[in-house]
Amino acid sequence: MFLREINLSEVYLCREETDFRKDINGLALMVEDYLQENVLSGKLFVFINRKKDKIKVLYWDMTGFCIWKKRLEKSKFFWPEHLSMSRKIILSFQQFKYLLEGFDLRFWKPHPELKFEKVS
Repeated sequence: MFLREINLSEVYLCREETDFRKDINGLALMVEDYLQENVLSGKLFVFINRKKDKIKVLYWDMTGFCIWKKRLEKSKFFWPEHLSMSRKIILSFQQFKYLLEGFDLRFWKPHPELKFEKVS
């Protein structure tokens, strides 16, 4: 039921490191003030700590805020700061899944788009 209420078309990453003492209220304020996004949109908002070994995900599921956290025991997340110079990085849900699985998105490039005028 909860996945039906979440907008998985875009995942918003906060480019900067976040103080992980912040909980729902503090992260919701960051979404509204720092990222300048609507925290009630149902989109996923993702934050990383200074050591890059923990992430927090905040979202609104139409009944309340949800937050979950992932801590890596021996690795770091490859935070894709290269994708944007703005305060937020927008990923597809598939890219977000890759990030959670440990892929470095700097080297993850899709096939180039081909544009043809006609088929020969």
